[in-house]
Amino acid sequence: MNDETHASPRVSTGHPAWTREELMTIAASRALGDDDVCFVGIGPPSAACNLARLTHSPGLTLIYESGTLGTSPDVLPLSIGDGILADASITTVSVPEMFAYWLQGGHITIGFLAAAQMDRYGNLNTTVIGGYDAPKVRLPGGGGAPEIATACQQTYVIMRHAQRSMVERLDFATSLGHGPTGVERRQSGVTTAGPTRVFTDLCIMRPGPEDNELQVTSLHPGVGRDDVVEATGWPIRFAGQVDETPPPTNEELSVLRDLHRRSDEAHAG
Repeated sequence: MNDETHASPRVSTGHPAWTREELMTIAASRALGDDDVCFVGIGPPSAACNLARLTHSPGLTLIYESGTLGTSPDVLPLSIGDGILADASITTVSVPEMFAYWLQGGHITIGFLAAAQMDRYGNLNTTVIGGYDAPKVRLPGGGGAPEIATACQQTYVIMRHAQRSMVERLDFATSLGHGPTGVERRQSGVTTAGPTRVFTDLCIMRPGPEDNELQVTSLHPGVGRDDVVEATGWPIRFAGQVDETPPPTNEELSVLRDLHRRSDEAHAG
């Protein structure tokens, strides 16, 4: 399976047709609860978090890096500096206060991140593809992601599943997962849990209990083990019990699609 063949086919299992990318977002949203305080990344993390807020977790508190607390935007922001986040927030604080008090003070339960590359221990690259001095692609960079990855009580990651993104070795280590061999996070004295769930368009992964290597715990409908093996740049492990991800409900699909429609219309001009 290459990147093109699983780009986002429509799947029907007795429910309305949906794409794998839609299920990725929906599965991620289901992991968030009313009591969570979530530090939200732009893009897929923002879609998942706002879907959760608009469906099963209206009490979910969303925080963005620009200093917006308790924001509830009607459309998805284009960036952390999008004015809609401030307009829809309970209050805003300075970026130094956001990081020094809210983040480093341990008040945030979930850091929700995306990345260009991830390795088997949940370490992330958002800096460069290729060599740092002469990269093939220069990415947006770390921003607040390195601090989010270490200071939030736990981290969720959402990203497309392909060999170019699920790699044996990162081109650049931007944000700490569990370390190069799975033990460095603990050894360095970082006490937060790190990446506890990874949501892709093929499956859900969690770190193994002994060595923190990511393993598949749930396959999306229509996805086989061989599909995941082929799309992963390391010899992927599967948990002793691998579940099937429940397909999207009518409500989840309707709310997600309406959210994207509103966002596209709002940003079209």
